[in-house]
Formats: sequence, C-alpha cells, structure tokens
Amino acid sequence: MIKLTRLDGEPFVLNADLIRYIERRPDTFITLISGERIVVGETMEVVIERAVQYQQQKHFMPMPTASFTTATVPTPATN
Repeated sequence: MIKLTRLDGEPFVLNADLIRYIERRPDTFITLISGERIVVGETMEVVIERAVQYQQQKHFMPMPTASFTTATVPTPATN
C-alpha cells in the first residue's frame, strides 16, 4: 500500500498492486487494472518510487511464523 494525495489535498492509500500505468499530463494520472483513473498531487517519479519501495518491502518482509500451542485435553477423572 502506498500513501498518496488527491488534488484537493486529501490523503489516501492505494494498493500498488492494482496500478496498470502512470501518466504525467501535466497532472499525474494513475490508471488501475480495473480501468479506473485517479489523479494525484505527487509527481510520476514519486509514485513510481513509492510503488517500487512497496514491492521491495513486500518481497523482503519475513513470513509470519506459525505458533502452534499444544493444548492439553483433560481426561475424565476415574473414581
């Protein structure tokens, strides 16, 4: 996920995996794989930098370790 800013100054977070391409015309347009277009205040270079950093962090992030606890099952008391 990358943090970006709409042209009106409102910040939002975008899933960088959904970016199809980025254009500069003169504002920065991001076209998503769905075809939706978003205009942002950041430059094309900044968006690319953040998307690349996101992808790098995603691939270097350690996988969570599974922590299994063994629960003891009470056995019925014999009297």
